Amino acid sequence: MSTPTRTTLITTPTFARHSPDPWTLLADGGAGPVRPYDDRALPYDELLARISGADALVAGMDPVTAEVMDAAPRLRVIAKHGVGTDTIDVAAARDRGIPVVCAPGSNSRAVAEYTFGLVLDAARRISASHTAVTEGGWPKLFGPELHGRTIGVVGFGRIGRLVAGYARAFGMSVLAHDPYVPDDAVTATDAEPVTLDALLARADVVTLHLPPAGAPLLDTARLAAMKPGAILVNAARGGLVDDTALAAALHSGHLAAAALDAFAVEPLPAGHVLRTAPRLTLTSHMAACTPEANRAMGLMVAEDVLRVLAGEPPRHAAG
Repeated sequence: MSTPTRTTLITTPTFARHSPDPWTLLADGGAGPVRPYDDRALPYDELLARISGADALVAGMDPVTAEVMDAAPRLRVIAKHGVGTDTIDVAAARDRGIPVVCAPGSNSRAVAEYTFGLVLDAARRISASHTAVTEGGWPKLFGPELHGRTIGVVGFGRIGRLVAGYARAFGMSVLAHDPYVPDDAVTATDAEPVTLDALLARADVVTLHLPPAGAPLLDTARLAAMKPGAILVNAARGGLVDDTALAAALHSGHLAAAALDAFAVEPLPAGHVLRTAPRLTLTSHMAACTPEANRAMGLMVAEDVLRVLAGEPPRHAAG
């Protein structure tokens, strides 16, 4: 007797983009993958319209709200094609008995490498020079060497620890702040555990690696408390930084530079205050975009979707 085919609605355009393996796994497992658009995410109103026939949902940055779940009477599992589940109402899913799964660790190296690329870009003004040269200029832009400087890593999970390792390879000292990681686990990596206030006061480079928690972590006061001339890098979540306060800190010269790959509203709106801030590198939330991470991420969530649809517990439950 054949297994009845179920439907997996895929709303992220990056699922299986660099390897057919995740798509094939779902199809061969009887989970009928469907992606309405190949080149962009599914708009929210269309998500509400299409979710009614889905047994599983594979989402990217889509807002998976209680309203979405209530529009899906057949929905049995929600999978985040990524790590952070802050765009999914996990509590609402739990109340409805719908497991939420994700792909922890699948993109850690990709994000960590990209983060350190942003550190180098912000320090040595690589993108700024490129823009000037393409516009006909030939500037000699100066920026500090990283050797002998101090990096402050806020959030010392998988990605933060990898970034710390890259920083040490450049001869940097490492400060780490993470209230959920014991001090001895931090010191075992040759990093110094410190409070957030101490990190901001001492670090030449501050990089963020944690989920948002309501109000921005770095507001006007905390940006002002950063070491004068410091560099800020955020390849985690946009809600961690007050955009207006950051723009002001760059305009005033209090911060030497910043580099951001995540924003509270994406795509970044035209006329946004960050678009005109000086010494700022902006990229389109692409830190996790490597073929290796894309394949690993897709396979992890596809496997858990099939497990849940088969009545088995997921390996990577969130929340």
